Amino acid sequence: MPSGPWIMSQSWRDLLFAHWPIDASHLRALIPAALDIDTFQGAAWIGVVPFRMAGVRLRATPPLPGLSAFPELNVRTYVTHGDKPGVWFFSLDAANGIAVSIARSWFHLPYFNARMRCENRNGWIEYDSERTHRSATKAKLRMRYRPAGEVFHPQLSTLEYFLTERYCLYAADGKGKISRGEIQHAPWPLQPAEAEFRENTMTNILERGAPAPLLRTTPHHPGLPLLHFSRCQDVVVWHPHAI
Repeated sequence: MPSGPWIMSQSWRDLLFAHWPIDASHLRALIPAALDIDTFQGAAWIGVVPFRMAGVRLRATPPLPGLSAFPELNVRTYVTHGDKPGVWFFSLDAANGIAVSIARSWFHLPYFNARMRCENRNGWIEYDSERTHRSATKAKLRMRYRPAGEVFHPQLSTLEYFLTERYCLYAADGKGKISRGEIQHAPWPLQPAEAEFRENTMTNILERGAPAPLLRTTPHHPGLPLLHFSRCQDVVVWHPHAI
């Protein structure tokens, strides 16, 4: 466990991990040199992760109406600093302007305002997101997904463990100074998943020099991402610190 008290708790609901392998060389220019790109059996990975945020609150305070629950959508990869593996976010879209502003200034994360919809219909999670942030690169996700198997916990040294069991995030401020934010949660309760992508332009920034079918899944480019679902994960968050 990290030292000191955690500062925030939140729950991640109806979460999908959609992952594509990619050559690490395509990512190097997009990640600070102080961080090493983490790979599994020689491949880096890109994750597109839609979910619902719920129960967001500061320590010793109740969840606040209008701030504690909203859809969120992350695009991420995996990095290390020293011996500490973590997550690097290329973007985090959220349907809550106040939360976006706080996260950008407090955690130095690339959060963006978006118009989003997340609904449970006939066992499927229907998910639509369109970025609306001023001066930001446009990006959309239109899809649906659902669990398709029994719950399991990823085992050490497996790809599923590499992709999900990460207990910190890295970010850079406007001057390039790197910080690390610690998190803690129970081991991931994962399920195999299935998904139907109608439109996905969330990874446009990454496609320079990369094969488009690897990163873009549409009816015209039916790539096959690795899919995992999780119904609920409760998380506590520590204040980020410089490294």
